[in-house]
Amino acid sequence: MTTITTPPTNKPSAPITNTLTTGILPKYVPWLLLVLSWAIVGSVFVVLMAAGVDENFNVVGTVFFGTVLFVLVQYLVSRSYEGRRPATNRFVTSLVTLAFIIALLPLISLLYTTISNGLPRFDLTFLTNSMRNVVGEGGGALHALVGTLEITGMAALISVPVGLLTAIYLVEYGRGHLARAITFLVDVMTGIPSIVAGLFAFAFFALILNQPGIRFGFGGSVALSVLMIPVVVRSSEEMLKLVPNELREASYALGVPKWLTIVKVVLPTSVAGITTGVVLAISRVIGETAPLLIIAGFTQSMNYDLFKERMMTLPVFVYTQYANQGNPAEAYVERAWAGALLLVVIVMVLNLIARIVAKVFSPKLGR
Repeated sequence: MTTITTPPTNKPSAPITNTLTTGILPKYVPWLLLVLSWAIVGSVFVVLMAAGVDENFNVVGTVFFGTVLFVLVQYLVSRSYEGRRPATNRFVTSLVTLAFIIALLPLISLLYTTISNGLPRFDLTFLTNSMRNVVGEGGGALHALVGTLEITGMAALISVPVGLLTAIYLVEYGRGHLARAITFLVDVMTGIPSIVAGLFAFAFFALILNQPGIRFGFGGSVALSVLMIPVVVRSSEEMLKLVPNELREASYALGVPKWLTIVKVVLPTSVAGITTGVVLAISRVIGETAPLLIIAGFTQSMNYDLFKERMMTLPVFVYTQYANQGNPAEAYVERAWAGALLLVVIVMVLNLIARIVAKVFSPKLGR
């Protein structure tokens, strides 16, 4: 019996495809779609501007509506090329990015408007002169700058110790009805309107000093401290709670008393967050107008004494310059914008100082 064997056939093997990279949009495609979407929406605004519907080119509208168009176009392109699940992933990611842009656009628009309108009058004369005997053009906001720094500084000097010690008590010592009552009162103070704080300070000093029409800078500091204290308490309390209990227990195990543990361990560990909370509290009150208008008043002259006579502040300066326009009106409006820009610069400097302080005094990890 003869066995017939067939020779093996060498058939060409099928090409191996990488399923991990097949059907994936190149990295440059989303950026290209974004630019094209902005270009399409921008061209629409250009046509509207040419037709006389809008005087200026709408940059904010171009970015916003162009991004919305990009989200839809990217989903359709990804759905046709990659499939449903990758397209859904890109769609949700784009929605998160769109939400971030929506939150960022008002801030960018505000900064752009303030800088563009405030820079023409933001000069050395504005920073070194007051409004005493100035009618029309000229003058500056030195008296308002000094008043803002003094009143806000005194408010911080009052609020930071009180707020920080209250937070330490609530986290480290507070138990029972007293701690709950303090927490409730802090929550209530958080929602107090600023004008109520000004009325409180005005009524308090008018009754104590028996001067019905009293106006002075220290009263403004007290009014601002009423608004600052709950912010400092809440932010400091949350930062103190983030300190691990193991650090406290290790300190107690070494025989360190509780007060020294708080001073040497707890506070240095949370100093970065506490500093940020203090700066947030200062930024919260530095632009308040209503309480300062009630208790600190306004003046056109320099006043370095917190405890005597009226004192001008930057928010009140901006309000009075814009509300009480003289001749020429452009000079008053320019001074108002320059004052607003000066407030923004002060807040930015405070945040920079807070970053430096947090970096220098925060505990160093590792060796």
